[in-house]
Amino acid sequence: MENPVLILGAKGIGLAALEIFKSNNVTVFGFLDDDNKLHGKEIDEVTVLGSTDDEGFTKLIGKKCEAFVAVENQKLKQSLTEFLLDMRKIMPVNAIHAKAYLSKMALIGHGNFVNAGASIQAGVKLGNHCVVHTNAVIDHESVVEDFVQIGAGTVVGSAVTIEEGAFIGSGVTIISGITIGKGARVGAGSVVMAPVKAKQTVFGVPAVVTTV
Repeated sequence: MENPVLILGAKGIGLAALEIFKSNNVTVFGFLDDDNKLHGKEIDEVTVLGSTDDEGFTKLIGKKCEAFVAVENQKLKQSLTEFLLDMRKIMPVNAIHAKAYLSKMALIGHGNFVNAGASIQAGVKLGNHCVVHTNAVIDHESVVEDFVQIGAGTVVGSAVTIEEGAFIGSGVTIISGITIGKGARVGAGSVVMAPVKAKQTVFGVPAVVTTV
């Protein structure tokens, strides 16, 4: 990556993204974050420059800087991504840790976060703007659509489909061939042995629908 990166979001995933870019010898230009208390502060020698709508800095995106969206809130993440596409005409870059494994036969989209120890196997299709946390495994020929989050230590079996916006907690096991519907949520430590419908929340071993 020739240009430095501007990280939108200076907490949580933003901190991890900084470590990831440094692990790949990519220069981080700075952070933008809507928490005014952080403005002007340095995080590991990288300054929080201003808010995510600060035109003085966002105008650099696509010209002198790349961008990575590192916010937890799904609606805000989608809004910032749409801003980059509509106003700056660019897609966010990927933040993929140097110690993650990505098969050369996997297809990876844009704006994804893949942390250390994660493993993405042959034939996997990973969409855009997904979060794959530490030591998660996505086995061969699985499809992960846009804006999906997969928790640390989760194992996604082969030929699984996880539809847009689904949330998979930490330490989950998803049996091969299962489909997780759009916007569904799977609680931490669950074992998913049956399809999960759109917007359902499941939890347990085996995972069952819950209203909690």
